[in-house]
This record gives sequence, C-alpha cells and structure tokens, in this order.
Amino acid sequence: MKVFVVSKNTLVYCGIAVLAVIAAIVVAALSGGKANEPNGESDAARITPLPVSAVGASAVEEYELEVLAGLMKELPVYSVSREDKRIALTIDAAWEDDKTPFILETLDKYGIKATFFLCGFWVNDYPDMVKAISDAGHEIGNHSMTHPHMNKLSSTQIRDELSAFESLINGVIGRGTKLFRVPYGEYNDTVIKTLRESGYEVVQWNIDTVDWKPERSAQTILDSVLGKLKDGSIILSHNNGYKIEQYLPALIEAAKAQGYEFVTVSELLLEGSTLIDVNGVQKSAS
Repeated sequence: MKVFVVSKNTLVYCGIAVLAVIAAIVVAALSGGKANEPNGESDAARITPLPVSAVGASAVEEYELEVLAGLMKELPVYSVSREDKRIALTIDAAWEDDKTPFILETLDKYGIKATFFLCGFWVNDYPDMVKAISDAGHEIGNHSMTHPHMNKLSSTQIRDELSAFESLINGVIGRGTKLFRVPYGEYNDTVIKTLRESGYEVVQWNIDTVDWKPERSAQTILDSVLGKLKDGSIILSHNNGYKIEQYLPALIEAAKAQGYEFVTVSELLLEGSTLIDVNGVQKSAS
C-alpha cells in the first residue's frame, strides 16, 4: 500500500513555484528567444504574464503531479481510526526474558491477546518462550533479525534482515509473519517501501509506555498511557520493561473499566482500501 503525504505548507510552496515557472514559460514564449530590444528595454520588462488558463490547465496539472511525486512520504501505521473501543497492546522483545512468563500469565488471566514483535536473536536465544507466546494465541511480528538502524541499510540489506528472521521463526513455530516494527522507531522511504514490497504492514505506536527507563514509576506510566488512550490506539511496551510487573495488570484493568477491548494488531487494522494520514492514522479510503 503506497501512501502519499504532503503537508499544507508544502502545498503552498509548490503552488508558488508552479506559478513562477508558468510565468517564466509565458515570458520566454512571447519574447521569441530574442535578446534586448534596440532601446535597451527587454521584452520581459514590458510583458504582463498571462493567466494560468492561457497556458493550459493540463500542463499545469501535469507539472503539479510531478512536483507532488517528488514529495512522496511513506508512513507506517501509528494508530487506527475506529469507533468501537478497540485497542492493541504490543510488546517488543529484544533483550532479556525473565519477565515474559509473568506477561503471558497476566494476559491469560485477563483473557486478552497481544502482539509480540520479536527480534531474531531473541527468537534464537528463547525458542521455548516463542513457542509459548504462539501457543497462547498471541500474534507475532517481525522486529528484524539483528535490531539494526534500518534507515542506514540498503534495500538488499533490509531484505536480508527480513528473510533471516522469517527463516528462523518458521523453524520455531512453523509459520511466518506479516507485521513489522522498525527498531528504534527509525525509518525512511526506502525502509517503508521495501517492507511493503516484501508484503509487510509496518506498525509503530501512538502511545509509548517508555518502560525501558528505570526512573519511570508504574504510576507515571499508567498516567501517561491512560491519559492518551482512545479508540484505535496502539500501545508500546517491552517484555523486559522495568515496571511492567507493576503497571501491566493495572493498565489492563483500567482500560477494561473504560470499556476498551484489547485485540491483536491485525484485528485492529482496517480491511479493504485504506490510507494513512499525516499523523500516521490508518483510515478507510472509501
């Protein structure tokens, strides 16, 4: 899915540039390519530019499309436009494993499913835990093989990361993945385009627990998450978050008390023709 995102300021600048180019073309055409007149006054100094309609609307439209094509911006999904109180809890796993059993027990206790984005080296180190995540019915996404800064990689290197992870995860749970989360939240057009061409939906988050910071208390995390919660939200947590054993049960209970339903990312995403707006919100294109 290709998404074109252009800011309002950019459109204004493009419009000014288009008019300037049109005026220059008109002046050049009417001057006939001649130099200054004998009296020293140039044609350009005596010519009033024609209106856009005189140049041709089709030519203007074609030029605008070329300008916009050069300003294409690819974005991942940060949240989803919904009105049904559905939200998704996502858990990135890249380092340790000691708190993962507690997370699985908590999710099972409250009867909810989450989406785990796993790194290849984590899968390699903890295959039994990967199986436990899968057997519990949670969704698994690709978080790269080596957790690199992907905006520094070529398309070929990105594909190598993808294929290495898919080969590994297939060997552990017998199936591949269709969701991807970029390490460090870093991406550029090459990253997003390569991932989508490879068949992935790229998913970020609109609510970050920042639970990787040891100084953040469980209450601080709860206040920041619950204060931003809305339909279609995607929450980012980490399997080794410092306070996850304290905040996760309270977060689930508070969200449920507000009427929210936890679903996997794939269940949260919209079906059919969609687009992503400038804020990374996936919306129906119809």
